[in-house]
Amino acid sequence: MFNPLEQANARIEKLRKARATVRVVDASGKPLPRARVSINQTRHAFLFGCNLYQLFEYQGDQHERYAELFTRLFNYATLPFYWGGYEFEQGKPQRENLERLARWCQQRKITTKGHPLVWHEVYPRWAPNDVATVRPMLLERIRTLVSQFRGLIDIWDVVNEVTVSERFDNGVGRWVKQVGMVPMVAECLETARATNRRARLLYNDFNISPEFEQVVQGLVERRAPLDAVGIQSHMHWGDWTMERTWEVCETYARFGKPLHFTEISIISGVFTKGEPHPRPWNSTPEGEARQAEMVEKFYTVLFSHPAVEAITWWDLPDGQWLGAPSGLVRADLSPKPAYERLAKKIKGDWWTTTTLTTDAQGRASFSGFKGDYKVTVQVGRQRIEREFNLTQNTTWQVQLR
Repeated sequence: MFNPLEQANARIEKLRKARATVRVVDASGKPLPRARVSINQTRHAFLFGCNLYQLFEYQGDQHERYAELFTRLFNYATLPFYWGGYEFEQGKPQRENLERLARWCQQRKITTKGHPLVWHEVYPRWAPNDVATVRPMLLERIRTLVSQFRGLIDIWDVVNEVTVSERFDNGVGRWVKQVGMVPMVAECLETARATNRRARLLYNDFNISPEFEQVVQGLVERRAPLDAVGIQSHMHWGDWTMERTWEVCETYARFGKPLHFTEISIISGVFTKGEPHPRPWNSTPEGEARQAEMVEKFYTVLFSHPAVEAITWWDLPDGQWLGAPSGLVRADLSPKPAYERLAKKIKGDWWTTTTLTTDAQGRASFSGFKGDYKVTVQVGRQRIEREFNLTQNTTWQVQLR
Protein backbone atom coordinates (compact mmCIF):
# COMPACT_ATOMS: atom_id res chain seq x y z
CA MET A 1 0.00 0.00 0.00
CA PHE A 2 1.24 3.49 -0.88
CA ASN A 3 2.43 5.43 2.17
CA PRO A 4 2.22 9.19 1.40
CA LEU A 5 4.77 10.01 4.10
CA GLU A 6 7.58 7.81 2.79
CA GLN A 7 8.68 10.09 -0.04
CA ALA A 8 7.05 13.29 1.24
CA ASN A 9 10.31 15.08 2.02
CA ALA A 10 11.71 14.25 -1.41
CA ARG A 11 8.53 15.57 -3.06
CA ILE A 12 8.71 18.75 -0.98
CA GLU A 13 12.34 19.28 -1.92
CA LYS A 14 11.49 18.98 -5.62
CA LEU A 15 8.17 20.82 -5.59
CA ARG A 16 8.56 23.64 -3.09
CA LYS A 17 12.16 24.76 -3.68
CA ALA A 18 14.11 26.47 -6.44
CA ARG A 19 17.76 27.38 -6.98
CA ALA A 20 19.01 30.93 -6.90
CA THR A 21 22.44 32.34 -7.69
CA VAL A 22 23.42 35.66 -6.16
CA ARG A 23 25.88 37.51 -8.39
CA VAL A 24 27.77 40.31 -6.63
CA VAL A 25 29.47 43.00 -8.71
CA ASP A 26 31.08 46.36 -8.03
CA ALA A 27 29.99 49.73 -9.40
CA SER A 28 31.62 49.00 -12.77
CA GLY A 29 30.02 45.54 -13.05
CA LYS A 30 33.17 43.61 -12.12
CA PRO A 31 32.49 40.38 -10.14
CA LEU A 32 33.43 40.53 -6.47
CA PRO A 33 34.86 37.33 -4.96
CA ARG A 34 34.83 36.53 -1.24
CA ALA A 35 31.79 38.71 -0.59
CA ARG A 36 29.68 37.61 2.39
CA VAL A 37 26.07 36.93 1.36
CA SER A 38 23.34 36.42 3.97
CA ILE A 39 20.13 34.81 2.68
CA ASN A 40 17.01 35.28 4.83
CA GLN A 41 13.58 34.13 3.76
CA THR A 42 10.85 36.56 4.81
CA ARG A 43 7.69 34.92 3.44
CA HIS A 44 6.49 31.66 1.96
CA ALA A 45 5.01 31.54 -1.54
CA PHE A 46 2.79 28.71 -0.28
CA LEU A 47 -0.23 29.95 1.69
CA PHE A 48 -0.20 28.81 5.31
CA GLY A 49 -3.34 30.26 6.86
CA CYS A 50 -5.92 30.45 9.61
CA ASN A 51 -9.20 32.27 10.07
CA LEU A 52 -8.73 35.62 11.81
CA TYR A 53 -12.17 36.17 13.24
CA GLN A 54 -11.24 36.94 16.86
CA LEU A 55 -8.31 39.33 16.48
CA PHE A 56 -10.08 42.46 17.71
CA GLU A 57 -12.20 40.61 20.24
CA TYR A 58 -9.10 40.44 22.42
CA GLN A 59 -7.91 43.55 24.23
CA GLY A 60 -4.58 44.81 25.53
CA ASP A 61 -1.93 42.16 26.11
CA GLN A 62 -4.24 39.40 24.91
CA HIS A 63 -4.70 41.16 21.58
CA GLU A 64 -0.95 41.53 21.18
CA ARG A 65 -0.44 37.91 22.12
CA TYR A 66 -3.03 36.70 19.61
CA ALA A 67 -1.47 38.85 16.88
CA GLU A 68 2.02 37.54 17.71
CA LEU A 69 0.88 33.92 17.60
CA PHE A 70 -0.89 34.46 14.29
CA THR A 71 1.88 36.33 12.49
CA ARG A 72 4.57 33.93 13.69
CA LEU A 73 2.98 31.11 11.70
CA PHE A 74 0.65 32.44 9.04
CA ASN A 75 0.84 34.49 5.84
CA TYR A 76 -2.82 33.94 4.90
CA ALA A 77 -6.03 34.91 6.72
CA THR A 78 -9.69 34.05 6.17
CA LEU A 79 -12.06 36.91 7.06
CA PRO A 80 -15.80 36.48 7.84
CA PHE A 81 -18.44 37.64 5.37
CA TYR A 82 -21.41 35.47 6.46
CA TRP A 83 -24.45 37.34 5.19
CA GLY A 84 -26.41 37.20 8.44
CA GLY A 85 -23.40 38.39 10.45
CA TYR A 86 -22.01 40.95 8.04
CA GLU A 87 -25.44 42.50 7.49
CA PHE A 88 -27.37 41.57 10.62
CA GLU A 89 -29.70 44.50 9.94
CA GLN A 90 -30.65 45.13 6.34
CA GLY A 91 -28.68 48.00 4.85
CA LYS A 92 -26.20 48.14 7.76
CA PRO A 93 -23.17 46.06 6.70
CA GLN A 94 -20.12 45.69 8.91
CA ARG A 95 -17.81 47.06 6.22
CA GLU A 96 -15.71 49.17 8.59
CA ASN A 97 -14.91 46.18 10.84
CA LEU A 98 -13.88 43.99 7.92
CA GLU A 99 -11.81 46.74 6.33
CA ARG A 100 -10.00 47.14 9.65
CA LEU A 101 -9.16 43.42 9.66
CA ALA A 102 -8.10 43.45 6.01
CA ARG A 103 -5.86 46.50 6.44
CA TRP A 104 -4.24 44.95 9.50
CA CYS A 105 -3.35 41.99 7.30
CA GLN A 106 -2.20 44.15 4.39
CA GLN A 107 0.20 46.04 6.65
CA ARG A 108 1.79 42.72 7.63
CA LYS A 109 1.87 41.26 4.11
CA ILE A 110 -0.74 38.65 5.05
CA THR A 111 -2.85 37.56 2.06
CA THR A 112 -6.59 37.71 2.74
CA LYS A 113 -9.58 35.64 1.67
CA GLY A 114 -13.26 36.49 2.15
CA HIS A 115 -15.56 33.68 3.30
CA PRO A 116 -18.27 33.13 2.06
CA LEU A 117 -20.22 35.28 -0.38
CA VAL A 118 -23.13 32.85 -0.75
CA TRP A 119 -24.13 30.21 1.79
CA HIS A 120 -27.39 28.70 2.92
CA GLU A 121 -26.47 29.05 6.62
CA VAL A 122 -26.06 32.25 8.67
CA TYR A 123 -28.96 33.47 6.56
CA PRO A 124 -30.33 36.89 7.59
CA ARG A 125 -33.66 36.86 9.39
CA TRP A 126 -34.78 39.78 7.28
CA ALA A 127 -33.83 38.20 3.93
CA PRO A 128 -36.62 36.93 1.66
CA ASN A 129 -36.95 33.28 0.70
CA ASP A 130 -38.46 33.59 -2.75
CA VAL A 131 -35.89 33.04 -5.49
CA ALA A 132 -37.08 35.85 -7.74
CA THR A 133 -36.22 38.34 -5.00
CA VAL A 134 -33.20 36.80 -3.32
CA ARG A 135 -31.22 35.79 -6.42
CA PRO A 136 -30.63 39.38 -7.62
CA MET A 137 -29.92 40.42 -4.00
CA LEU A 138 -27.19 37.80 -3.67
CA LEU A 139 -25.68 38.59 -7.06
CA GLU A 140 -25.57 42.25 -6.07
CA ARG A 141 -23.99 41.28 -2.74
CA ILE A 142 -21.23 39.51 -4.71
CA ARG A 143 -20.69 42.53 -6.95
CA THR A 144 -20.66 44.96 -4.03
CA LEU A 145 -18.24 43.07 -1.79
CA VAL A 146 -15.83 41.98 -4.52
CA SER A 147 -15.74 45.58 -5.78
CA GLN A 148 -15.52 47.33 -2.41
CA PHE A 149 -12.71 45.11 -1.13
CA ARG A 150 -10.71 44.90 -4.37
CA GLY A 151 -7.02 45.23 -3.51
CA LEU A 152 -7.65 44.37 0.13
CA ILE A 153 -9.28 41.00 -0.53
CA ASP A 154 -8.81 39.34 -3.91
CA ILE A 155 -9.48 35.71 -2.96
CA TRP A 156 -13.05 34.60 -2.24
CA ASP A 157 -14.97 31.51 -1.24
CA VAL A 158 -17.77 32.47 -3.60
CA VAL A 159 -20.23 29.67 -2.79
CA ASN A 160 -20.07 27.40 0.23
CA GLU A 161 -21.39 23.84 0.57
CA VAL A 162 -23.95 23.82 -2.23
CA THR A 163 -24.15 20.01 -2.10
CA VAL A 164 -26.34 20.27 1.01
CA SER A 165 -28.13 23.58 0.27
CA GLU A 166 -31.38 21.92 -0.76
CA ARG A 167 -31.87 20.73 2.82
CA PHE A 168 -32.43 24.37 3.85
CA ASP A 169 -35.75 26.01 3.15
CA ASN A 170 -34.51 29.54 2.53
CA GLY A 171 -33.61 31.67 -0.48
CA VAL A 172 -30.34 29.91 -1.20
CA GLY A 173 -31.77 26.40 -0.80
CA ARG A 174 -34.72 27.24 -3.04
CA TRP A 175 -32.45 28.83 -5.66
CA VAL A 176 -30.42 25.62 -5.85
CA LYS A 177 -33.58 23.51 -6.07
CA GLN A 178 -34.89 25.67 -8.88
CA VAL A 179 -31.85 25.77 -11.19
CA GLY A 180 -29.49 23.05 -9.94
CA MET A 181 -26.18 23.14 -8.10
CA VAL A 182 -23.80 23.71 -11.02
CA PRO A 183 -25.77 26.51 -12.76
CA MET A 184 -26.23 28.34 -9.46
CA VAL A 185 -22.53 28.15 -8.50
CA ALA A 186 -21.45 29.04 -12.04
CA GLU A 187 -23.59 32.18 -12.08
CA CYS A 188 -22.10 33.31 -8.77
CA LEU A 189 -18.55 32.67 -9.99
CA GLU A 190 -19.22 34.50 -13.26
CA THR A 191 -20.63 37.48 -11.36
CA ALA A 192 -17.55 37.67 -9.16
CA ARG A 193 -15.21 37.36 -12.15
CA ALA A 194 -17.00 40.12 -14.06
CA THR A 195 -16.55 42.39 -11.04
CA ASN A 196 -12.84 41.71 -10.52
CA ARG A 197 -10.99 40.00 -13.34
CA ARG A 198 -7.94 39.48 -11.12
CA ALA A 199 -9.79 37.87 -8.22
CA ARG A 200 -9.05 34.26 -7.28
CA LEU A 201 -12.35 32.42 -6.94
CA LEU A 202 -13.14 29.21 -5.05
CA TYR A 203 -15.99 26.83 -4.58
CA ASN A 204 -15.75 25.34 -1.06
CA ASP A 205 -17.30 22.21 0.49
CA PHE A 206 -17.00 19.82 3.45
CA ASN A 207 -19.00 17.06 1.79
CA ILE A 208 -16.25 14.81 0.39
CA SER A 209 -18.56 12.84 -1.84
CA PRO A 210 -19.59 12.05 -5.43
CA GLU A 211 -21.89 15.10 -5.27
CA PHE A 212 -18.94 17.38 -4.59
CA GLU A 213 -17.01 15.79 -7.44
CA GLN A 214 -19.98 16.25 -9.77
CA VAL A 215 -20.19 19.94 -8.93
CA VAL A 216 -16.51 20.47 -9.69
CA GLN A 217 -16.74 18.41 -12.87
CA GLY A 218 -19.79 20.38 -13.98
CA LEU A 219 -18.07 23.72 -13.35
CA VAL A 220 -15.02 22.60 -15.31
CA GLU A 221 -17.16 21.40 -18.21
CA ARG A 222 -19.00 24.75 -18.29
CA ARG A 223 -15.67 26.56 -18.16
CA ALA A 224 -16.89 28.50 -15.16
CA PRO A 225 -14.26 30.82 -13.64
CA LEU A 226 -13.25 28.40 -10.91
CA ASP A 227 -9.64 29.10 -9.89
CA ALA A 228 -9.29 26.60 -7.05
CA VAL A 229 -11.27 23.92 -5.23
CA GLY A 230 -11.78 24.47 -1.51
CA ILE A 231 -11.79 21.31 0.61
CA GLN A 232 -12.75 21.28 4.29
CA SER A 233 -11.22 18.72 6.61
CA HIS A 234 -12.75 18.99 10.08
CA MET A 235 -11.81 16.01 12.24
CA HIS A 236 -14.14 16.33 15.22
CA TRP A 237 -15.13 12.67 14.94
CA GLY A 238 -11.74 11.12 14.20
CA ASP A 239 -8.46 11.79 12.43
CA TRP A 240 -8.02 11.25 8.73
CA THR A 241 -5.48 8.62 7.76
CA MET A 242 -2.62 9.77 5.57
CA GLU A 243 -3.84 7.37 2.90
CA ARG A 244 -7.24 9.06 2.90
CA THR A 245 -5.59 12.49 2.85
CA TRP A 246 -3.61 11.60 -0.26
CA GLU A 247 -6.63 9.97 -1.88
CA VAL A 248 -8.71 13.14 -1.41
CA CYS A 249 -5.93 15.19 -2.99
CA GLU A 250 -5.72 12.82 -5.95
CA THR A 251 -9.51 12.71 -6.38
CA TYR A 252 -9.91 16.46 -6.70
CA ALA A 253 -6.58 17.14 -8.43
CA ARG A 254 -7.84 15.23 -11.46
CA PHE A 255 -10.03 18.21 -12.37
CA GLY A 256 -6.92 20.25 -13.12
CA LYS A 257 -7.55 22.94 -10.49
CA PRO A 258 -5.32 23.86 -7.52
CA LEU A 259 -6.55 22.64 -4.15
CA HIS A 260 -7.02 24.78 -1.05
CA PHE A 261 -7.56 22.96 2.23
CA THR A 262 -9.75 25.72 3.58
CA GLU A 263 -10.82 24.55 7.04
CA ILE A 264 -8.67 22.14 9.03
CA SER A 265 -9.47 21.17 12.59
CA ILE A 266 -7.75 18.39 14.52
CA ILE A 267 -8.89 18.04 18.10
CA SER A 268 -6.76 17.54 21.19
CA GLY A 269 -9.48 16.01 23.34
CA VAL A 270 -11.50 12.80 23.48
CA PHE A 271 -13.37 11.92 20.30
CA THR A 272 -17.15 11.61 20.44
CA LYS A 273 -19.36 9.80 17.97
CA GLY A 274 -21.95 12.16 16.58
CA GLU A 275 -23.95 14.73 18.50
CA PRO A 276 -24.19 16.00 21.16
CA HIS A 277 -20.59 16.91 21.87
CA PRO A 278 -19.48 17.25 25.49
CA ARG A 279 -19.54 20.72 27.01
CA PRO A 280 -17.01 21.69 28.08
CA TRP A 281 -15.00 19.72 25.55
CA ASN A 282 -11.61 19.77 27.16
CA SER A 283 -8.12 19.38 25.79
CA THR A 284 -6.10 16.57 27.41
CA PRO A 285 -2.35 15.91 27.60
CA GLU A 286 -2.80 12.68 25.64
CA GLY A 287 -4.96 14.45 23.09
CA GLU A 288 -2.45 17.24 22.67
CA ALA A 289 0.33 14.75 21.99
CA ARG A 290 -1.83 12.98 19.39
CA GLN A 291 -2.84 16.30 17.82
CA ALA A 292 0.81 17.37 17.46
CA GLU A 293 1.71 14.14 15.68
CA MET A 294 -1.30 14.40 13.40
CA VAL A 295 -0.66 18.05 12.56
CA GLU A 296 2.91 17.32 11.47
CA LYS A 297 1.89 14.35 9.32
CA PHE A 298 -1.15 16.04 7.77
CA TYR A 299 0.70 19.23 6.82
CA THR A 300 3.65 17.25 5.49
CA VAL A 301 1.45 15.18 3.17
CA LEU A 302 -0.47 18.23 1.93
CA PHE A 303 2.68 20.33 1.44
CA SER A 304 4.14 17.48 -0.58
CA HIS A 305 1.20 17.18 -2.98
CA PRO A 306 1.66 19.14 -6.24
CA ALA A 307 -1.98 20.25 -6.46
CA VAL A 308 -2.16 21.85 -3.01
CA GLU A 309 -1.35 25.56 -2.78
CA ALA A 310 -2.98 26.63 0.51
CA ILE A 311 -3.73 25.17 3.96
CA THR A 312 -5.96 27.00 6.46
CA TRP A 313 -6.34 26.02 10.14
CA TRP A 314 -9.72 26.49 11.89
CA ASP A 315 -9.56 28.16 14.60
CA LEU A 316 -6.38 29.36 16.32
CA PRO A 317 -7.68 29.05 19.95
CA ASP A 318 -9.70 26.23 21.52
CA GLY A 319 -13.43 26.36 22.09
CA GLN A 320 -14.68 27.81 18.80
CA TRP A 321 -16.72 25.73 16.33
CA LEU A 322 -18.71 23.10 18.29
CA GLY A 323 -16.79 24.19 21.38
CA ALA A 324 -14.05 21.75 20.42
CA PRO A 325 -10.44 21.68 21.63
CA SER A 326 -9.39 22.12 18.01
CA GLY A 327 -7.09 25.10 18.39
CA LEU A 328 -3.36 25.24 17.97
CA VAL A 329 -3.38 27.20 21.22
CA ARG A 330 -5.47 26.79 24.35
CA ALA A 331 -8.27 29.13 25.37
CA ASP A 332 -5.77 31.17 27.42
CA LEU A 333 -3.61 31.50 24.26
CA SER A 334 -0.82 29.29 25.55
CA PRO A 335 0.64 27.30 22.64
CA LYS A 336 -0.01 23.58 22.44
CA PRO A 337 2.60 21.09 21.23
CA ALA A 338 0.85 21.19 17.83
CA TYR A 339 1.57 24.91 17.50
CA GLU A 340 5.25 24.45 18.27
CA ARG A 341 5.48 21.42 15.98
CA LEU A 342 3.92 23.37 13.11
CA ALA A 343 6.18 26.36 13.76
CA LYS A 344 9.18 24.04 13.53
CA LYS A 345 8.01 22.91 10.09
CA ILE A 346 6.83 26.21 8.57
CA LYS A 347 9.61 28.43 9.97
CA GLY A 348 12.24 25.75 10.44
CA ASP A 349 12.40 22.69 8.22
CA TRP A 350 10.55 24.52 5.41
CA TRP A 351 12.32 27.88 5.78
CA THR A 352 15.59 29.02 4.23
CA THR A 353 18.32 31.03 5.95
CA THR A 354 21.98 30.64 5.08
CA THR A 355 25.25 32.52 4.76
CA LEU A 356 27.45 32.12 1.67
CA THR A 357 30.70 33.45 0.23
CA THR A 358 30.99 34.37 -3.44
CA ASP A 359 33.43 32.46 -5.64
CA ALA A 360 35.98 33.89 -8.09
CA GLN A 361 33.14 34.85 -10.47
CA GLY A 362 31.31 36.70 -7.72
CA ARG A 363 28.63 34.01 -7.48
CA ALA A 364 27.01 32.20 -4.56
CA SER A 365 24.24 29.66 -5.09
CA PHE A 366 21.65 28.00 -2.86
CA SER A 367 18.44 25.99 -2.98
CA GLY A 368 15.61 27.68 -1.11
CA PHE A 369 11.91 27.42 -0.43
CA LYS A 370 9.88 29.51 -2.82
CA GLY A 371 8.91 32.88 -1.48
CA ASP A 372 10.30 36.30 -0.57
CA TYR A 373 13.88 36.91 0.52
CA LYS A 374 16.11 39.60 1.94
CA VAL A 375 19.68 39.35 0.68
CA THR A 376 22.42 41.17 2.58
CA VAL A 377 25.85 41.53 0.98
CA GLN A 378 28.91 42.57 2.98
CA VAL A 379 32.21 43.55 1.31
CA GLY A 380 34.63 45.13 3.73
CA ARG A 381 32.76 47.97 5.41
CA GLN A 382 30.23 48.23 2.63
CA ARG A 383 26.88 46.59 3.25
CA ILE A 384 23.83 46.50 1.01
CA GLU A 385 20.40 44.87 1.29
CA ARG A 386 18.06 43.82 -1.50
CA GLU A 387 14.70 42.05 -1.64
CA PHE A 388 13.91 39.31 -4.14
CA ASN A 389 11.19 36.78 -4.91
CA LEU A 390 12.04 33.15 -5.62
CA THR A 391 9.52 31.27 -7.76
CA GLN A 392 11.81 29.37 -10.14
CA ASN A 393 15.52 28.85 -10.79
CA THR A 394 17.00 32.29 -11.23
CA THR A 395 19.96 34.66 -10.81
CA TRP A 396 19.82 37.76 -8.63
CA GLN A 397 22.40 40.50 -9.14
CA VAL A 398 23.53 42.78 -6.34
CA GLN A 399 25.64 45.75 -7.38
CA LEU A 400 27.67 47.66 -4.83
CA ARG A 401 28.19 51.37 -5.23
